[in-house]
Amino acid sequence: MQLTSLAAVALLARNAAAQNMLRFACSQLTVDRVDPIVNPGMLFTPHLHQIVGGNSFNITMDPETHDLAGQSTCTSCTFKEDKSNYWTAVMFFQHKNGSFHRVPQVGNGGPQGQLINDGGLDVYYIPSGRTTAFKKGFRMIAGNAANTDPSKVSKGNICHRCWTSTNDNNFVGGAPCSGSDTVEIPANPSCKMIRQTIIFPTCWDGKNLDSPDHQSHVAYSGVGATGGGACPSSHPVKLPQVMYELMWNVSTFSDKSQWPTTGNPFVYSMNIGGAAAHGDYVFGWEGNTLQKAMDSGCNLNRDCAAAGIHAQTPAEYNACKKPQMAREEVDGWLKALPMGSMAVKA
Repeated sequence: MQLTSLAAVALLARNAAAQNMLRFACSQLTVDRVDPIVNPGMLFTPHLHQIVGGNSFNITMDPETHDLAGQSTCTSCTFKEDKSNYWTAVMFFQHKNGSFHRVPQVGNGGPQGQLINDGGLDVYYIPSGRTTAFKKGFRMIAGNAANTDPSKVSKGNICHRCWTSTNDNNFVGGAPCSGSDTVEIPANPSCKMIRQTIIFPTCWDGKNLDSPDHQSHVAYSGVGATGGGACPSSHPVKLPQVMYELMWNVSTFSDKSQWPTTGNPFVYSMNIGGAAAHGDYVFGWEGNTLQKAMDSGCNLNRDCAAAGIHAQTPAEYNACKKPQMAREEVDGWLKALPMGSMAVKA
């Protein structure tokens, strides 16, 4: 069912206030072929990522020695106390001539109206009851970059939604990852934007800051953007629910005559579809500010004196950038996806 814009905004605003969730913009820090969680120390990793957050991000991010909060001099996210890093794969459009173009990202409005992003994504921290903030050195992954089977993905936690307008404030549909949302990337010329949602697990084993697969130390306790339910005994510690929202503006690629004759014209940078959508998270909030924010009911993207968190202006967080470490051209038309060999312009 499609709600009217005003009704949906009002409903979401009420829900946001009731949940006291943080919801804020993060602009692009860099678009780079690096991955310090899965491929630490490697330049030109198997696929391209877009990264936001603290500018101490690097190719190793050794959890024993790397202090994101202490070593970052700026963050591309709204709250200046949040030096965490958040990243995802990049969406590309494939032209029928075989060339590829990176799909631009824009902000996502919703209950707050427009969130201003220079690329990047929007981040949520959703509490449900008493939550324990992440510890220094904590990291995790949601999704599987090699998966090609949509049936292996929980549609309630990783999904895509077709937006028939380029107005991100014209909210459509219900809660994230519900209704007609799909695991696969929509391939419909009526879609002017595609919203990607990635919801992370909310339960932690209470011991390990990471695990060999970067997932076993955490567990889901339900589906959807609810903050999660009761945690299992194997993972008894309730975490704030982290959720990413990305708005891919596909409006310039809606001419179906330019699409390949077979297959989805939209793919992620692994050259596969929505079943491989994934997100990476490295915690980097200063001190105990995130714990205080959760305990104090801090809300949306506003200053919150009780937690000592301060919202930057868009000009401030948009200015936080980091040069590519794996130097290559990733914008404009490319002969092939940047996988293995360096990217080459078409």
